[in-house]
Order: sequence, then structure tokens, then C-alpha cells
Amino acid sequence: MTEAALIGRRIREARERRDISQQKVADALGIPRTAVTNIEAGSRNVSTLELTKLGALFNVPPAAFLDGAGVSDLAVVRARALSEATNSPEFGRVIDRMIDLCREGAELRRLLDQEVPASLPNYAQRISTAGDAVRQGEARAREERRRLGLGSAPLGDLPELIGDQGIWVASAAKDFPPNVSGLFLNHPEIGMAVLINGSHDRVRRRFSYAHEYGHALFDRQEELRLTQDRNSNELVEKRANAFAAGYLMPASGVLDQLRSLGKGQPSRQAQVVYSVATDSNDEAEIRPRTGSQVITFQDVAVLARHFGVSYDAMVWRLRNLDQLDMPATTALIDRRDDGRRYLKMLRLPDLFDGDAASDEQEQELRSQLARLAIEAYRREEVSQGRLREIGRKVGLRAEELLELAEAAKPA
Repeated sequence: MTEAALIGRRIREARERRDISQQKVADALGIPRTAVTNIEAGSRNVSTLELTKLGALFNVPPAAFLDGAGVSDLAVVRARALSEATNSPEFGRVIDRMIDLCREGAELRRLLDQEVPASLPNYAQRISTAGDAVRQGEARAREERRRLGLGSAPLGDLPELIGDQGIWVASAAKDFPPNVSGLFLNHPEIGMAVLINGSHDRVRRRFSYAHEYGHALFDRQEELRLTQDRNSNELVEKRANAFAAGYLMPASGVLDQLRSLGKGQPSRQAQVVYSVATDSNDEAEIRPRTGSQVITFQDVAVLARHFGVSYDAMVWRLRNLDQLDMPATTALIDRRDDGRRYLKMLRLPDLFDGDAASDEQEQELRSQLARLAIEAYRREEVSQGRLREIGRKVGLRAEELLELAEAAKPA
């Protein structure tokens, strides 16, 4: 007997002992009655979330349906996240919500036979030094941009870009520990997920998204990776930072923009011109005007806005690209407020203010789940009640979601 058939038999026996109909089970799971029949026949796999609900319905532990020790428990990962960051119950609820929504999404993917894109690369490498970490992060950022056809242009919607790679993405502004900028989860029950601190300003959130995406590409062998001040010196964190910098601010793109501002040229340029009169080469040296190549706070502010990063991040990127020496770097950091005033004077959006952008919270995860739920309903894999439940969980009007799902069904 296969494992699926054995689990199905145990579910049927438990249901019959409790004198519960298949329809009641279907209603509890939010699936058609025919799906319950298939589960009990062993022709349809049952998810961990469904086992949990069945256990509650039949008043038995979910492990009673399984052969052996059962499935890995996310509660252990949750407990570790709290112990490493803060033991506040508020943060526990943030993680619980993320896990719950990811479980819903994983179940919908399974119903629709949708797998995480096989093209998502695994860049896992051993790191021996901080220099290794930076080199790996920079190299893979270039490779990832090539893989996705992004060129050297600024990146648009980071959550959407990451979500398109099959990773659950969300942010939470409330009850997030201030010392934690984000976390990465990878568990067979839910897949890969990124959760960031939504109370940080817009540009820091963008960097956090890119940073946690780096963990998904480099460190997916770990079930949990928290990014916080206490572990910022770890080599894997340095690598993720280098990846984020290269991903958000590609070297070629930054240098091109710098040149468009009339900066970034060498102090002396040798020019060789062919002379038709003498049939020889004439050499000349072009010297830019004194001070014309100095990178100012205005230049940094414009570059930062162009690539959607913080003023400080751009200063350090220019330093890493050998466009600034250390005294110039320090001087520009000290002019941060002038850069902000410059953007405001021009009435350009100020990326440096501490707005939480509440409409961004869970926006990508909500979009991911809504799309999967509508498709599952269209294929009659979930019931109306289940569709409404998913809508309520992600903060959508249940009736509106149902209307859209009905409209998506074949005529």
C-alpha cells in the first residue's frame, strides 16, 4: 500500500468512527466532496494544513494519520525566530500570520500543480573571508541581472520581482522588532518566504528585499535566517549586503549615470588623432576644468533617487567603485541633509523620509494568493466558502473576490 493510500485509509476510518460525512469534511477543508473521496482512495495527496484541520475535526493529533514520525513542524522554526530576535508575543503573531498565509498559498499551488520555478538558481558557496563574501555577492548580482534580462537599469517593484521567482513576499510595519530588518524562511511545508520590517523607510525596505532575496539564492539550505544588528558581521550577511548593493546599483548603470552628470571621468585624458597631412599620429591631452569632476551631494542625491536607494548607500557604492576616496566619502556622508533639501527644492520625491507606506503591507503576498485562489476556484479545486475564507485572510472583500472568480470560470 502506498503512503497516500495508507493516509487516506486512516482518514476514512477516523471519519467513520466520528460518524462524519464526506461533505462535512469537504466543507471543513474548503474543497469539493469528490476531492475527499480521492483523498480517502489514496489518489490525491493531503497537505499538512489539511491534516491539521482534519485532526481538529476528528479530535485526533494530525500525526495519527501519518506513517512514522510525521512531518517537520514549523513551530520549531517559529520558536527559534522568537528566541533569536525577541520573545514578544506581538512578533510571534506577525510570524504566525506569515506562516498561515504561506501555508494557504502552498496548498493552492499544490492543488493547481504549480511548482516553484525550477529556474531559480542556487548560488550556495563556501565563504572564507570578507573579501570572498563581497566578491561572491557582486558576481551573483551581475549574473542574476543577466538571467532576468534586467540590464543595468534601475529595478522597479522589488516585491513583485521576487514574488515572480516563486518566493512568498510580505512586510509588516506593526510589532516588528526595530533591530530586525527582515527574515528569510525556507521550509518544505510552505516553500521560501521573505518578510521584512515595514516600519523602515522606503529605500531601506528596498535594500531589505534585495538582501533577503540574496539569502534565498545563497542560503536556502537554512530553514531560518534573520537579518538583525547583532549578526551584521557574519560573512553570509556581508555577502547578502554585497548582493543587494550590486543588484540595486549595478556598477555599469551607476557609472553610466555618473558620466551623464559630467562626472566620473579621469583627470587627464590622452587623445591620439591621425593627421592626414603628415600621415602620422598627433597626441594631445585633455584636462577637465579644475573641480569639474568633483562628485557633490547633488550628484549623490540624484543617483540615489534614480536607483531607489538611500543617500548613504549610494555614497558607499561610489566609494566601492573607486569613484571616491575616504575623505570625500566622509564629507559626502556629512552632507546627507543637504542632499535631502536639494531634492525637496526641486520637488522631487524624497526617498529618505521614514514613511511606512501602509498600502505596501502584504501587497505582493495578497496578489499571489488571490491569483492562486481564483485559479483554484475556476478549476473547482476549492469551494465558495474556502474562497471567501482566503479573501478574508488577506484583507480582500470576500464577495468581490468571489465575483471575480465566477467571472474567470469558463462560460
